[in-house]
Amino acid sequence: MKQYVIDELRYQDYEKIKDYFDKSFGESELKGIYWVPIDDELLTQEQLAHATCRPFYFIMDLSPDRLCCELLVRTKNRIRCACMAYADEAQRNWLITTMDAVFEKLEIIT
Repeated sequence: MKQYVIDELRYQDYEKIKDYFDKSFGESELKGIYWVPIDDELLTQEQLAHATCRPFYFIMDLSPDRLCCELLVRTKNRIRCACMAYADEAQRNWLITTMDAVFEKLEIIT
């Protein structure tokens, strides 16, 4: 699995991120797993064509010492579909920029 990983988190930073994710993306149904919605303007042509698969998400796996951001664009509506694919450059950059902004907002230095 391709991932963007931020490791060596301090426990107090983990708590800040967890609180932010719980408020922003809903409390995790599976411990530490968050579904972060991807803006429609970032979707590929194939993803845009699959209206029944929307919305699309990135998965964040938060643990006390690291944040793993999967680079696979997923849907909750299907297990497999051609529209599920690894992030293209724009999607990947959006994910990294978004996580950087969260860390900046929470005053977490990496």
